[in-house]
Amino acid sequence: MSLCLTARLALLPTRRWFNTVLDDSHLVVHCYLSSLAKREKEGHLFSQLLDMLKFYTGFEINDQTGNALTENEMTTIHYDRITSLQRAAFAHFPELYDFALSNVAAVDTRDALVKLFGPLSSNVLHQVASYLCLLPSLPEGNDTSYEKEFLLELLVSRHERRISQIQQLNQMPLYPTEKIIWDENIVPTEYYSGEGCLALPKLNLQFLTLHDYLLRNFNLFRLESTYEIRQDIEDSVSRMKPWLSEYGGVVFGGWARMAQPIVSFTVVEVAKPNIGENWPMRVRADVTINLNVRDSIKDEWEGLRKHDVCFLVTVRPTQPYGTKFDRRRPFVEQTGLVYVRGCEIQGMLDEKGRVIEEGPEPKPRLKGDCRTYRVFLDPNQYQQDMTNTIQNGAEDVYETFNIIMRRKPKENNFKAVLETIRNLMNTDCVVPDWLHDIILGYGDPSSAHYSKMPNQIASLDFNDTFLSIDHLKASFPGYNIKVTVDNPELQVPPFRITFPITGGKGKKRKEDGNEEKSEEAKTLIVEPHIIPNRGPYPYNQPKRNTIQFTHTQIEAIRAGMQPGLTMVVGPPGTGKTDVAVQIISNLYHNFPEQRTLIVTHSNQALNQLFEKIMALDIDERHLLRLGHGEEELETEKDFSRYGRVNYVLARRLELLREVGRLQESLGVPGDVSYTCETAGHFFLYQVMSRWEEYISKVKVKGGKLPDVTDVSSFFPFHKYFANAPQPIFRGRSYEEDMEIAEGCFRHLKKIFTQLEEFRAFELLRSGLDRSKYLLVKEAKIIAMTCTHAALKRHDLVELGFKYDNILMEESAQILEIETFIPLLLQNPQDGFSRLKRWIMIGDHHQLPPVIKNMAFQKYSNMEQSLFTRFVRVGVPTVDLDAQGRARASLCNLYNWRYKNLGNLPHVQLMPEFRTANAGFLYDFQLINVEDFNGVGESEPNPYFYQNLGEAEYVVALFMYMCLLGYPADRISILTTYNGQKHLIRDVINQRCGNNPLIGRPNKVTTVDRFQGQQNDYILLSLVRTKAVGHLRYVEKNSCTVTEVCFPHQKDVYHTLHKVSTISVHSRTEV
Repeated sequence: MSLCLTARLALLPTRRWFNTVLDDSHLVVHCYLSSLAKREKEGHLFSQLLDMLKFYTGFEINDQTGNALTENEMTTIHYDRITSLQRAAFAHFPELYDFALSNVAAVDTRDALVKLFGPLSSNVLHQVASYLCLLPSLPEGNDTSYEKEFLLELLVSRHERRISQIQQLNQMPLYPTEKIIWDENIVPTEYYSGEGCLALPKLNLQFLTLHDYLLRNFNLFRLESTYEIRQDIEDSVSRMKPWLSEYGGVVFGGWARMAQPIVSFTVVEVAKPNIGENWPMRVRADVTINLNVRDSIKDEWEGLRKHDVCFLVTVRPTQPYGTKFDRRRPFVEQTGLVYVRGCEIQGMLDEKGRVIEEGPEPKPRLKGDCRTYRVFLDPNQYQQDMTNTIQNGAEDVYETFNIIMRRKPKENNFKAVLETIRNLMNTDCVVPDWLHDIILGYGDPSSAHYSKMPNQIASLDFNDTFLSIDHLKASFPGYNIKVTVDNPELQVPPFRITFPITGGKGKKRKEDGNEEKSEEAKTLIVEPHIIPNRGPYPYNQPKRNTIQFTHTQIEAIRAGMQPGLTMVVGPPGTGKTDVAVQIISNLYHNFPEQRTLIVTHSNQALNQLFEKIMALDIDERHLLRLGHGEEELETEKDFSRYGRVNYVLARRLELLREVGRLQESLGVPGDVSYTCETAGHFFLYQVMSRWEEYISKVKVKGGKLPDVTDVSSFFPFHKYFANAPQPIFRGRSYEEDMEIAEGCFRHLKKIFTQLEEFRAFELLRSGLDRSKYLLVKEAKIIAMTCTHAALKRHDLVELGFKYDNILMEESAQILEIETFIPLLLQNPQDGFSRLKRWIMIGDHHQLPPVIKNMAFQKYSNMEQSLFTRFVRVGVPTVDLDAQGRARASLCNLYNWRYKNLGNLPHVQLMPEFRTANAGFLYDFQLINVEDFNGVGESEPNPYFYQNLGEAEYVVALFMYMCLLGYPADRISILTTYNGQKHLIRDVINQRCGNNPLIGRPNKVTTVDRFQGQQNDYILLSLVRTKAVGHLRYVEKNSCTVTEVCFPHQKDVYHTLHKVSTISVHSRTEV
């Protein structure tokens, strides 16, 4: 019931009337006074749900207008309530004169109100409540029927001072403790069945305010991280086997790679609080451990970097030495775990007790095995623990730790993301006006579509998007194409297209019988234009697109170039990445002053996108790749920040050498190629003067064209361009030779323009300052993963990072909050966001964001990406409808998930899509693998599923294919579980890994990891024989078994599984 009430309050349309009903019935007060709420064990879940209900009854929003209330407005409401109570007390209740004459701050706490109103009788309390219109009037001579406890709680809870939501958030520790980690109501186990309710927020289609949106995401992200931390703690501590020694202490009978016993722990600094805060500004401690382990593990511990998160654990085991751990019994009870606290590494201490700073110099080699780390503790948690120790006489937690646990770096960024979300909630989140209501789920879902934006752009240059005029005509079915030139020889790309503009508010033209207006609305004006000559060298020629886009892809490109929100649904093999790259290229050429931010879910997708961007006509000095992963780019060029700095410095020297060559060719004395500044003076006084003199000699005078030979004979830079393909001037026409001359000058001018841009790198001396300048000023296309954006938001905002457009790839795989954060990586300008376009490309029918906990995934709907929510809300999408990656027979297995997914012509025509596969009867096949030696699936460790029979069979099948002549690098082996992945790798090592005739497959990985990749031949092991496992869900079934695997190969697909497992469960599960 409480959950249902909370759901009504969390939606604005129902909140407007329902909150009033709740307030009038005083349901929350009745619930708090109920006997169930007072039972600590049985009423624990009820109390948590009741706290959620109370939170939303007092949420900081105007129920009528839907506007978020500021902290000042909430304070005003509180003061109005308590002053109205004081006026009532002064006028009608003499016994409350002291209360009426006191200042508000002295009487608005719970203790003060209980002290003042507690002595009053029930009848007086009823009269006060009825005067405030909280209860019906009490007839004279009658006693109230309400209990005094209820009347007192009604008045106190309504008038007590509330801590603001922001204050509560700022005082909340970011690290989970043992009380949260093992609370089943907050962090349920993996075996959550879906029955019953939980005290968890939900990600619905609609939210009250941006604060509500961020708060729900904050809590869920924190709890999902807590679940992963719980798994890591349980794994590491159980491996260490803490037992009770015969002397009453703790002895560890095992060891763990990710955890070590603590030799000593000391708090070394507790800094004074900041003004207005009651928690320390900083708390630091020293942790000493003994690294008497293998060198590889020792290197991992010594490699802990600044800001890495570790966990301090206290265990007091009660089990005697040698007791076996039973994973079916509660973990905390077996290990005697008492406390868990988080900490953040500052650095390792050297022999003199100083923190070893990270830098280009190698770290000093320390003697012995003892290592001491300086760590930051959570100030909020420390303050709470010390308060509990002082006031309640509780044990000092920080004197008990005996285990420190680290985590894998890729899974350990939760604290930085939580800090980013909290910082967002402490600032004014300025979202573009055209996006605000859509993000909250209200209003017209199509209001941000380009056709309804008031700032539509009528004329756009599509650059090299179209391959020919026929391609252009086929790309706009239903439109009349009007070309500005009639000569077919001149109707060649690139094309500039002028579109009919609809009303800015989306109002359609009225059908008033005017056929001319109707015809005009369906007419596109196409203007072919010639790209200006860029110079005489072969590398001056622009790179061109070679893909013949379909009409739906063209619509996606057109929408992405216009202002507003563009959503592209791209099934596998439909060219999502090619569309994204073409949008980026067109924005780069149409709006050279604008900057575009590219965000993807994975480094791999970002690298694939970058490699295609490099193949188009985009100057590489404007490209920048942030975060790790750039080393995986299949190119020798380094697009990281420092890689780009090195490129600029090398390019500067190269250009200065060209300036020196130009100076020599012109016979100008001096050293003008020493710096960018001297080169600029040389261009202004020597190059420009010669060019202006040349133009004056060859320009058209009196309508008469000069002789064509004059263009070449007067040209002042012949000697410089002597290394270009000769002859430079063809002498066929004046116009042609003048265009060549101007192209040569453009080549020269570009040299000096780049040097002027690089001039700042001469003034900035450090690599850090140069990289910051590159990010803020020089780069036009900046790429990063969504995780990097969440981690580095504070740094980017501090630098003054600016951008105008966002393009997101793999949008359906990105968590809702990690999709939202990239919108706010810059400070607003004059209170408004400068964001003009948001292009989201993804496929909500494929894998959703990875959420490990089933309760958060299904109950809280955390696996719903923002892309998926927009689709469900009804935001218009462009659905790509032609795939060119898989055989038609394979496409038929998954095209039912899409509206009108078909095949590109080459799928039906090219021989590699039509020829049979040697040694196989079918294109795809489910192979029944019976239990091997009576054993099907096994589980050597929790959730670590393996199937030896399938592993042996899939490797044997791989070897069979290699012996038939199939290249090993064109075969990938996938599975649905990590345990099976490791088992298959072990079998390959034993059977064929070192055999030069067979080798290893291209990939042995899980389906989730293979998302977005492709190969010609796929072998899939489904592992489970006792239960269905991942095939239980339609999303997993269609995404992992079809949309991830089938589309990524042209030829063959084989699935290994036990048929009975599918057939037994097919009616209810699949």
